[in-house]
Amino acid sequence: MDEWATRVAAVWADAGNRPEPEVEAAIESLVAERPDDAVAIFELAGVRDFVGREAEAEPLYRRALELGLDEPQHGQAVIQLASTVRNLGRPDETLALLRDEFAEHPEHPLADAATAFAALALADTGAEREALVAALRALAPHLRAYGRAVTAYADDLLG
Repeated sequence: MDEWATRVAAVWADAGNRPEPEVEAAIESLVAERPDDAVAIFELAGVRDFVGREAEAEPLYRRALELGLDEPQHGQAVIQLASTVRNLGRPDETLALLRDEFAEHPEHPLADAATAFAALALADTGAEREALVAALRALAPHLRAYGRAVTAYADDLLG
């Protein structure tokens, strides 16, 4: 991790202990050092989300992805963009973003996180049962004693 990324990580590590405007100002200051950098733009999008300005975050996430992000930021940006558009009232777009990015990569380290956000979007569309099934299927592999049973019950929910 380079020195700039270390400073960004320090701001986020302390974000819960600082007023939101202070966190935003700190990230903005760091982003100003790298105005055309995909990772910096991703961080700016994240802080806009953090302070509840999702409409401002959305184009920033899209720009960061367009400029090109390596993992793990690429997957994080897709998930955060998907969450943002969900919060903006577009759950179908959330599902499309997550499906396009993660459907063919179930081994992706963020696949379970993507499933969690997909489950939220499914619930927003009125598909609560499908949301529960998605969440249970993502959880099941992490259950040593009951994973197989939870998977079977999830399958049963869809009849």
